[in-house]
Amino acid sequence: MQSEPQPAPYRPDPRIEAISGWIADPVPAAAFPRHELRWRNDRWAAAVGLADLDDARWTGHFGRFEPLAGNLPQPLALRYHGHQFHQYNPDLGDGRGFLFAQMRDGQGRLLDLGTKGSGQTPWSRGGDGRLTLKGAVREILATEMLEALGVYTSKTFSVIETGEDLWRGDEPSPTRSAVLVRLSHGHIRIGSFQRLAALEEKEHMAALVDYCLDAFPGSLPPEDAPARDEPAVILMHQVVERLADLAASWMVAGFVHGVLNTDNMNVSGESFDYGPWRWLPKWDPRFTAAYFDHAGLYAFGRQPEALLWNCGQLAVALRALAETAPLVAALDRFGLLYHEAMCRRFAWRLGVVPQGTEADTALVQAAEGAMTASGVAPDRFFFDHRAGRAAGDDEFGQLLRRYEPAAAIDDPFWSEDAPPDILIEEVERIWAAIDRHDDWSEMHAKVDAIRRLGALLGPAPRPLGQAPAQS
Repeated sequence: MQSEPQPAPYRPDPRIEAISGWIADPVPAAAFPRHELRWRNDRWAAAVGLADLDDARWTGHFGRFEPLAGNLPQPLALRYHGHQFHQYNPDLGDGRGFLFAQMRDGQGRLLDLGTKGSGQTPWSRGGDGRLTLKGAVREILATEMLEALGVYTSKTFSVIETGEDLWRGDEPSPTRSAVLVRLSHGHIRIGSFQRLAALEEKEHMAALVDYCLDAFPGSLPPEDAPARDEPAVILMHQVVERLADLAASWMVAGFVHGVLNTDNMNVSGESFDYGPWRWLPKWDPRFTAAYFDHAGLYAFGRQPEALLWNCGQLAVALRALAETAPLVAALDRFGLLYHEAMCRRFAWRLGVVPQGTEADTALVQAAEGAMTASGVAPDRFFFDHRAGRAAGDDEFGQLLRRYEPAAAIDDPFWSEDAPPDILIEEVERIWAAIDRHDDWSEMHAKVDAIRRLGALLGPAPRPLGQAPAQS
């Protein structure tokens, strides 16, 4: 989902119905007192044949959750377990969201429409099942910026303000409410497999592996990989490839997810579920996004480690279907895959032609050193040095001058004072305009600027572990 979305007809394909009896619970949507459409992502609505919906029908489907034609007759809250900050929790599941619909895009990919803030489910654990409007605005900004910076991410598809007053401990209350719909490449988590392993549902786990291989196709393991023809081993290799690349893409974006629990890890390799995220104000491996992450478990520099640890938990679950050695062999690939992805994505964001792993590694290390020494935010650093410009006399500048530009910088954008950013102060400024004056112009202007950045950066490297797109 990195290239510009192309219009396609609506093609419903609710594949999950085949396994929904043991992986999900049918649930009703909340009855909200108000439905005020605040955001509709027509770029991606066109890609799944829904851009022609007028606002009334859009609100009916994505605010009242009237079923889409040929799709799921009732929303499904998915069941899963997970490690939360390394502590196993069997009492999880979709507590304020559900899977609403599935469809194919023009490239043949199976995509989900899932929700956040759509009401209570059997897995709400005492929560109200709601989402604050501020949380929805933050997710719009995060997904737009991540998409522009080449991260394989869910898309914020719709936001509807719902007219309730919510009380939250981490923001001034009462605060406004909303229901969000996201478009993503599946909602099967590592925690989905952990639940089946804990319940010893081996047949269901085998069926879920088959579902994932069909719904999220990818390449086969390397020729020398042991047991490379076994479905569980194939999936393990694909998830390792996807999460190694995802970790690299976050690092190059200067993005800190904040809560990398196994129930927040999608086996499709797609970044999703945005809560206390932050962008780096400066290059600092110790920077944390979540105020409750006191030990820095999910700090910026520890994100690759966290995703590898999560892959290890998937391997533990898949031992119900495969021997340990082939699963460990897949895990052992993570480090090299991550390193190669870092080099590839770093060169892409700098707008230079890669020179090979050894030279590119030196460039990345020198760039990290230059950012650390200068205190410049990563967004500004990449902007200033796009296509090899502004190469100084330090180690990074000397290495950068050896690289051939891979992108033009003749657009007036590259002569502006600074690139668009969504550092926390900017997010708060945008939210204040909405909250105090109901002024959405700042948010829309920011999204326009982010999309312009994404267009000028051009198509990102294709995410690892994904099958080539098909029509």
